[in-house]
Amino acid sequence: MTSQIKTALLLGLLTVLICIVGQAMGGRTGLFIAFAMALVMNVGSYWFSDKIVLSMYNARELSPADAPGLHAMVEELARNGNIPKPRVMLVPQDAPNAFATGRDPEHAVVAVTQGIMRLLSPEELRGVIAHELGHIKNRDILVQSIAAVLGGVVMMLANMLQWAAIFGGTRSNDEEGGGTGVLGGLLMAILAPIAASLIQMAISRSREFLADATGAQLSGTPLALAGALGKLDAYSRQIPMNANPATENMFIVNPFAGVSMASLFSTHPPTEERIRRLRDMAGGR
Repeated sequence: MTSQIKTALLLGLLTVLICIVGQAMGGRTGLFIAFAMALVMNVGSYWFSDKIVLSMYNARELSPADAPGLHAMVEELARNGNIPKPRVMLVPQDAPNAFATGRDPEHAVVAVTQGIMRLLSPEELRGVIAHELGHIKNRDILVQSIAAVLGGVVMMLANMLQWAAIFGGTRSNDEEGGGTGVLGGLLMAILAPIAASLIQMAISRSREFLADATGAQLSGTPLALAGALGKLDAYSRQIPMNANPATENMFIVNPFAGVSMASLFSTHPPTEERIRRLRDMAGGR
């Protein structure tokens, strides 16, 4: 299935979910308002999702003078993948992680945390950067960024619906054709974020495997990426990341790996399976 089709499916499913929550909040009027919001967010997230996500994490751009080794690494790997060199950003968090964002390879960004820069060896970091460039080369980042933004809208609306239900803001009989009542509103407030997470999870796992494979090809060292994934998975369980759940699918490893309930709805495949596949690519070494 092509990236364009996956993007259309994602936008459609999340748009429907936003509309359902809107109708639960305000009947037909709420449905129209939510649909208009979804249209605006779909267009806005295409053009501005990278800026929104980067602002969530207070990321700042690194110049070649700030991090010459990192820039040289990104430039080399981008050349290997025959894609434009993306901008490089630093996220001021100790939790080791990384992600890519942007609507296309010409407007892409690779972001790394302070923690990952300290934790990994240069060869392992190169494997991580190659993985993120794999997402860019495979045009995954638009889908991931839009999922993050629209997933956040679903969670915001669900939170509003929860409070509206508690304080009687929804109605069991709406003359405009909607309303859910208190119990229905609370149930929708619980189920809507779960549904949004499941949508993200469904499209994200296969892309992580593909980005691992592409990254291993770009770097030529699948074992370095395998080693990096092992370290990142272990440290993510010890050092919690201050992250928005809607952006979980964008990171190279699950930023909520240490939270038991999060694993039930993880957008990432098991790290052990990812490492096994990379070792198989390297001939089982």
